[in-house]
Amino acid sequence: MSIKEYPQNQLAAQPTGYWTREAANLAIGGLRAALAEEDLTQPHWWALNHIAGAPGEWTRAALTTKLAPYDDQDTDFEALFADLEARGWLTETDDTLTLTDQGEAGRLRARDRNAKVHARMREGIDDAAYAATIDVLRRLVANLGGNGDLP
Repeated sequence: MSIKEYPQNQLAAQPTGYWTREAANLAIGGLRAALAEEDLTQPHWWALNHIAGAPGEWTRAALTTKLAPYDDQDTDFEALFADLEARGWLTETDDTLTLTDQGEAGRLRARDRNAKVHARMREGIDDAAYAATIDVLRRLVANLGGNGDLP
């Protein structure tokens, strides 16, 4: 893919809001479309990853509390957990959540789909430029009174 080059002074005059919103909309849209191929939502994905990262440690309530601040889809997390259980992807023992082998397989399929979206987003952007971009965005957020720490 080729992209037109601009002088630094023109780039520095660009509106941050436009470019961050456009990038966010396209990135989130691409990831959500990839997840939809597995009949998953972004909150499904978050739950699967958290549970996989700490099997038998998350309760429904604790995981809902952790994920709800990031949710912009008005997710019913109880319905989400019930869906994963109905698929045979999730078990609950002593109030803690664990992925089944089917759930881990589904998570890995979704991860592979998401990786393709991430690779497409990062074409022509090396790690140093990407890290610098994230650092600039963190600083913009902090400068505007938000939390600039990594999630």
